[in-house]
Amino acid sequence: MKKLYSLIDKIYREENLRQAFIQVKKNHGAPGEDGETVENFAYKLDENIKRLHEELKTDTYKPSPVKRVVIDKPDGGKRPLGLPTVRDKVVQQAIVNIIEPHFDKDFHPSSYGYRKNHSQHQAVTKAEQFMNKYELSHVVDMDLSKCFDTLNHDRIIASIGKKISDTKVLRLIRNILEAGVMVEGNYTTTEQGSPQGGVCSPLISNIYLDYFDQKMKSKGIRIVRYADDILIFARDKQSAGNYKAFATKILEEEMALTVNKEKTKITSVYDGVSYLGFVINPYGISIDPKRVNRFKDKLRRLTKRNAGKPIEVVIKMLNPVLRGWINYYKLARIKGLTKELMSWIRRRLRMIRMKQWKTYKKMHKEMRKQGIKGTGEKMAVTKWKNSKVKIIHMLLPNEYFEKLGLVDLSKYEVGLLSNY
Repeated sequence: MKKLYSLIDKIYREENLRQAFIQVKKNHGAPGEDGETVENFAYKLDENIKRLHEELKTDTYKPSPVKRVVIDKPDGGKRPLGLPTVRDKVVQQAIVNIIEPHFDKDFHPSSYGYRKNHSQHQAVTKAEQFMNKYELSHVVDMDLSKCFDTLNHDRIIASIGKKISDTKVLRLIRNILEAGVMVEGNYTTTEQGSPQGGVCSPLISNIYLDYFDQKMKSKGIRIVRYADDILIFARDKQSAGNYKAFATKILEEEMALTVNKEKTKITSVYDGVSYLGFVINPYGISIDPKRVNRFKDKLRRLTKRNAGKPIEVVIKMLNPVLRGWINYYKLARIKGLTKELMSWIRRRLRMIRMKQWKTYKKMHKEMRKQGIKGTGEKMAVTKWKNSKVKIIHMLLPNEYFEKLGLVDLSKYEVGLLSNY
């Protein structure tokens, strides 16, 4: 294996640091412990870049502790994030820019997380191919406990050191790992882990976990990995059990990680394998019902009938959510589901409009305006059941929402497998 000896000068090159800042700016990240925003850093960009250049060149750069924040996970749990300062993000991105290409080209072909030209769609497609095309129908769904938080620092440096012999680069990465954490103003040391939220953490985790990937490959065991979401494929249940034991031994004994025994399970395509928000079964790819429910909950919050927002404003809020959802889930066979969802979404929007009428008198006025004849029925316009009656569909047809620019999920092509 060819080793790389002199990389620090490429990292601290001003052009690289400036490019790193542009990438950091695109991510719109929150400030770190010092409170400095990307905009503030940009205000004195030349001065800040020169300062980082000199500090890195003279080996006097010291990363600040990351700011610990906790966000809610979709399943109801909590996920700790570590937010570096802007200047530290720039340095981390500068490191990634230089070293990532040297590692990425040798990563396992079934590793899809945090890599250029690799995606969750490709990971799900590959998994579906293994199960349905190559008949590796039994699956080990591996779950690692707090993977990012438990990466061993010595092993990280040793893994990076297999390709990079520049001691200044290795020391710089170790200093970043050991910079510590600020929790509500109190400093805590970081003796292990690479915090989620750090710019270089995804690359570090891929370098670390590539050891596992290559071990499995050397035994001819098929896997798909997206970050720490790992599937292992086998032709029968007994083989799956053997692979599970082998994988657990590597991860725990050789890599100092912890396998969550309760969540790690052996399943099969016939039972439906849940992966990255999708479910893979013998008929192809569908969406995990939990993700559908979560999506509908979000739409309910955006389409509250008593929010007092004009329907045009509600649609403007809805559209990016709808686009983001369909662009992710269009891989699945969901033609029928998209039609059902659109019918439900339009009904909720009709309910908003009805609520704004307040009484049937306003509805009758709208009917006269549109030239729609009615019986003068005194319908309660604030009741959900009435949002489905014929007269409401005549007053507020699908075309009405189309003219307002509502994204129509049912018009997207779905069920298309991505290239893997």
